[in-house]
Amino acid sequence: MLFESIRTYVERKRSFGFGYEKSARNLWSFSKQIGDVPLASVTPRQVSAFLNGPHTSTITWRAKYSLLRRFFEYWAARGMLPTSPMPLIRPPCLQTFVPHVYSRSELRLLLRSTRFSQKRRACKIGSQTLRTLLLFLYGTGALKGEALRLGREDVDLNRDLVTIRGNRFNRVRRIPIGPDLHKRLRRFIDSASQKRNHGKNFFANRDGSAIKARILGKSFERLRRVSGIARHDENRYHPRIHDLRHTFAVHRLTAWFKQGADLNRMLPALSAYLGQVGLGSTERYLSMTPERFRKQLVKLSPNRRRRRWRDNAALMKFLSEL
Repeated sequence: MLFESIRTYVERKRSFGFGYEKSARNLWSFSKQIGDVPLASVTPRQVSAFLNGPHTSTITWRAKYSLLRRFFEYWAARGMLPTSPMPLIRPPCLQTFVPHVYSRSELRLLLRSTRFSQKRRACKIGSQTLRTLLLFLYGTGALKGEALRLGREDVDLNRDLVTIRGNRFNRVRRIPIGPDLHKRLRRFIDSASQKRNHGKNFFANRDGSAIKARILGKSFERLRRVSGIARHDENRYHPRIHDLRHTFAVHRLTAWFKQGADLNRMLPALSAYLGQVGLGSTERYLSMTPERFRKQLVKLSPNRRRRRWRDNAALMKFLSEL
């Protein structure tokens, strides 16, 4: 039956170290739509009806398609399906979405508005927690999930190091932080709200429980509206909390160019700092830098040579002072 097949498949993925949260949700959404039917009875029409749901972008469609294709291929290889019920795939699409890069004035406006946006008793996240969390995301370029998984023992202010625990493959990286973020985190640790927090999470709700990603997303959307920050270009999506990661990267590149830093050395370091496997994801930030730096930054694009950036003491010192 479909339910049991999904349960077995998800458990197998997680046994190999995959977090698999979003993929599991999509598989369960698919099963909820068509019911607990025999696996061999699933038809291409049912798959297409799930993929062609309302407000589904081409990129999301292709991601779900790839997920279901791998799921059905897994069971077909084990003799549970005569053929895969996957329909024809859509042709490739051009990526047109451009992340929002916050200006420093927008960042200040967001931070100032946390007190007002979180003043209601119904708000689970305290204003100081939300403000420090946003500063942490901007100051480290960490993903939202990485920040929410941050444990109290992961923040070592004596050595100015933060241990980031990734979701996929349980990857762990240890990154240095600068004096400004150190000061903000120290103030947060010494605050009354943190002294009442007896849980294991560094960032927690007012009652000490773990912050859920969905609640954080709603809190940020309310904060964005209160701050009056919106996009005024052709993009349909308003600025997101994930855009703090893009902002961190673009501001770093801009600062390095002003300082005359060698991007052949710095881009691999930035990639490792962000927890990215290769340089491809990092290099796309070059096109998001201010127009006046664009040509020079492209000329300085790295030659993709492998470097052991952790062994470069001068580079590590430079990163710690950012």
